[in-house]
Amino acid sequence: MASSPPGCHFGFDIYCLFVTILVIVAARAIITPASAVEEFKVGDVDGWRQPDANHTEIYSLWTAMKRFHVGDSLRFEYKNDSVLVVNKWAYYHCNITNASSVFTDGNTTINLDNAGPLYFISGDVEHCENGQRLAVVVLPLHPHIHKSPPPLVAVDEDSPTASPVSTSRADTDHVYVPKTLPYSVLVTATLVSLLWHST
Repeated sequence: MASSPPGCHFGFDIYCLFVTILVIVAARAIITPASAVEEFKVGDVDGWRQPDANHTEIYSLWTAMKRFHVGDSLRFEYKNDSVLVVNKWAYYHCNITNASSVFTDGNTTINLDNAGPLYFISGDVEHCENGQRLAVVVLPLHPHIHKSPPPLVAVDEDSPTASPVSTSRADTDHVYVPKTLPYSVLVTATLVSLLWHST
């Protein structure tokens, strides 16, 4: 007859049930990918507003603590104000005349669809001059969103030979640590500890 795991018997055993649940939770935590995209509330609890006189760099400091990737989004929450999408020159000069987009709804979400810099200012020039402006650099896709690898060889249908295709190292130089890793380590450590003490 096959032996049961330590602490498990053919009858109902709460320990065996607990260990089984832990194994299932640990397996799910390890194989479930973390969220691929993120929504960032601009300014966090402060939202999108004219900064206080002593905190004019609030949005520069906010962006310095974040990494934005293609697929993420920015959510602007504001009252009696607006969000303008502008170019770099308009950002530095608080020029509201040639905005590519203007939002006044009080709860604006901007999807970050392309890599590169984006610039946002308040539609109130005085607010912008006092620091209510935001510049973000959008990075390429999250490293844990796996695209199909490029073909190693490109085949020209008219040519009998194949030519090599160069691949970018940018897609392979990322190290991704899942957000679930600490949870997985905790569950695994608990499981090992329980099994160790049951023998």
